Amino acid sequence: MPPDTKASLVLKNGMHKAVAQGHPWVYRTQIEIITGDPSPGDAVTVLDFRGRYLGAGLYNPHSMITVRILTQSHETISASLIESRIRAAIAFRRQFWRLDTDSYRLVFGEADRLPGLIVDLFAHTLVVQILSLGMEQFLDAICETLLAEIKPERLILQHEEAIRSKEGLPLYRKIFAGTDQDQETILENGLKLTMDLASGQKTGYFLDQKANHAYLRPFVQGKKVLDCFTYIGGFALNALAGGASDVTAVDVSDAAMDLTRANARQNGFSDRLTPVVSNAFDFLREQARAKARYDVIVLDPPAFAKSHSAQAGAVRGYKEINLSALKMLESGGVLATHSCSFHMPEALFLETVLSAARDVHRTVRILDIRRQDFDHPVLGGYPESHYLKSIWLQVI
Repeated sequence: MPPDTKASLVLKNGMHKAVAQGHPWVYRTQIEIITGDPSPGDAVTVLDFRGRYLGAGLYNPHSMITVRILTQSHETISASLIESRIRAAIAFRRQFWRLDTDSYRLVFGEADRLPGLIVDLFAHTLVVQILSLGMEQFLDAICETLLAEIKPERLILQHEEAIRSKEGLPLYRKIFAGTDQDQETILENGLKLTMDLASGQKTGYFLDQKANHAYLRPFVQGKKVLDCFTYIGGFALNALAGGASDVTAVDVSDAAMDLTRANARQNGFSDRLTPVVSNAFDFLREQARAKARYDVIVLDPPAFAKSHSAQAGAVRGYKEINLSALKMLESGGVLATHSCSFHMPEALFLETVLSAARDVHRTVRILDIRRQDFDHPVLGGYPESHYLKSIWLQVI
């Protein structure tokens, strides 16, 4: 039996398939009829055009994603359901925790059946982002559950993402528990990395690349490495730990490069790091024109395609940077290239990179195609949860 709710909505004919297959979003344009008078944040039942039960979720008439589904069974949507799912998400990750790493994504939104909730653990600090109106009403229950499970020194509500405005939610940053601090030093793959809690990107650091950072190490012993879009040095530091003879790390942000320098220093790598503050597009273009040569190049740019309509422009951007990189690789050299946009499908991203190789007459071997680390799981029926593509090529 479906859970009791105050209202229900019926989807238009032909609009039910994705939801029936497990997709957790109902868009405003999919809805035919709403019965009852649900308020923002209420639990509602979702029916197909024949009146068959599809699921129940939290309603927000102000958002294009009007319902975020939490259950397709008989569960009642309540604080206890949210709390049990948080505990399950943490238990899943604890199976794979490593002694050389103390920072993980504990909750990955829809992929953990907690739509609109992101929780990152950075050493002794928890950072929480609530990105949906429905989940916001469980804020206290979420935070108290996390504090009981993890016992961090502090819990920060990082609620400054623009998507909150689309949900009708205020933007703010607040300390829910403990005392504030601007930075945290984490352990990743045995390396100390200091990251920015106060004004860093997203929650402060990108935990989805941990495994790919470590995967770089066997390719770099004694090699000359270029790491573009380094942020605070994730790939660069792992290259240095892997024995690279010289690593050039490029980022447009002065603040990010300051942290990269500090991270190299605290791990004893300063003498082999060449930090460069520059627009990576310009740097790659100039280096290719100057016929610079590298043994290994890493490209890890921000998302170029944040919507389907931006896909064509993203293809041009990805092709440009990969073309420049492929021009500079020595024979036998390795390119590790990434896209973190769901709107750049894996097949299209691979074809874009291979097209760049053809244009510069480089024959390449595909070494591996990887994705985000285990703590960013991929949920069946929700393709948006597979967003990070990591392609590793060797010039032969």
